[in-house]
Amino acid sequence: MDGTVFIPLMVIIPMICAILVNLIHGTETVTKIIAWIAAICLPIVPLVATFGNHFFGGYQPLAAGNLMSTLPEASNAIISGTVLQIFHPAITYAFGPGQQVVLFILGLVAMCAVFIAIAETKQTSGVYLFMLFMLSAALMAFVLTDDIFNLYVFFEIAALVQVGLILVSRVRGNYETGLKYMLLGEIGGSFMLLGIGLLLGMTGNVNMTDMVVMIHSGLVNPFNPVLLFAAAMLIYGWLYATGLPPFNAIKSEIYSKGLPSGSMILQSFSVIGCITIGLAIIRIFGYLPTTQMAMLAVSVIAMILGICMAMVQDDYKRIIAYLAVGELGYIGVGIALGTAYSITAGLFQAVNELVVTSFLFIGFGLVLYKTKTSKISKLGGLAEDMPVAALLTVLAGLTMAGVPPFNVFQSKYMLVQASLQAGIPELAIIMIILSIVTFLAFLKMAYAIFLRPKPDDLEVSSANVPKTTMVVMVVFLIICLVIGLFPSLVTSRLAYMALAALAL
Repeated sequence: MDGTVFIPLMVIIPMICAILVNLIHGTETVTKIIAWIAAICLPIVPLVATFGNHFFGGYQPLAAGNLMSTLPEASNAIISGTVLQIFHPAITYAFGPGQQVVLFILGLVAMCAVFIAIAETKQTSGVYLFMLFMLSAALMAFVLTDDIFNLYVFFEIAALVQVGLILVSRVRGNYETGLKYMLLGEIGGSFMLLGIGLLLGMTGNVNMTDMVVMIHSGLVNPFNPVLLFAAAMLIYGWLYATGLPPFNAIKSEIYSKGLPSGSMILQSFSVIGCITIGLAIIRIFGYLPTTQMAMLAVSVIAMILGICMAMVQDDYKRIIAYLAVGELGYIGVGIALGTAYSITAGLFQAVNELVVTSFLFIGFGLVLYKTKTSKISKLGGLAEDMPVAALLTVLAGLTMAGVPPFNVFQSKYMLVQASLQAGIPELAIIMIILSIVTFLAFLKMAYAIFLRPKPDDLEVSSANVPKTTMVVMVVFLIICLVIGLFPSLVTSRLAYMALAALAL
């Protein structure tokens, strides 16, 4: 059997599961069983799928599929011998070693989010699981699709589901936050659609590979003002999807209003959006120095703002949220530098962020589970009540700060090297300083929550920490350690994805 049949299943399985758990949510046992089975499939399917392309509708590129002989004579005369022979008349899902790594880690995070959502709630919500699976499906499609309009469709699905995850969290202020994010999404999504429409008008195609062929072969004037305006619109959509400035404040607020399992998937949307839309922009408009400069400038600002805003917060959920947004700046830097090595480093950082940020959301979610408060000024001495969870949470924080031998150290080290190779040593210095400040911020927060004397008015629940959550944290710690010790397991595969983004 051709293993490429598993490629569309990465999107189809979570979508079908989302529909089923929503339809039968009144039957809790059946809902759990379906959710467990589908969740386990999410990281497994990328491992069994064969590298290659899947063409919806059964079409390959015209030349490769030899469709010339099956076309009517008149059509054959028009197409044969022209650039149309290499166009892709169907939506294409491309799956290679790099996509396999990203989708495996994404599937693992989504699986853990589903398990935690079931374990930490008294009654399983089919509606909540629907949104977790639907957002997972959208993110899988993000990584696979080579069709920029297909990317936009799932972009809008993901944006709506994000609002839904916030609305069902029952956190104070969640409705206001969801409304603001939805209104901004209407603007961000519309601008992105406008950019795609302009690209379609200029190139006559929405397949990104075909667009690159047309622009770089001279069939379309690469400096046409309409094309430049389309680039600006796509960059705006990229900023909205990732939460980079000016959307950093609302994105961090979104993270802080979600449940731990929901926040894991919410931050996954930002990370996956950062690499997929960012790579699309580099592929199509990488020949424009202003495009790379704009992406690089915004990424650096995001890194600085993230740590600065985190330092003045008293709510640990907001601290993690701002740091998560700031860490996206490192990914943006890798992509914006535009070399094979820097893009590999940026993708490596993205894979690490998927794990580490989820790790942190779970750990501090346990603090909320035990104390019902997220105010640091009201906390203290929790190491006595939850010693193992406290240790794992501190290790997660140190991992995000880039402390060896964990995985983020390796990706940030690669980004520093990429900056030096690009002749921007100032950027390398900024990243090193910000990593040190992040390390100090986590030490301060860890001491305040776990080590300083417990406030007299702090009430700590006697409920045991869910075993499922603890197992997930241990799994994430092992992943961080293994990737940190053997980074080539990931980088060697991500390099293929980086090279594909630069191929003409």
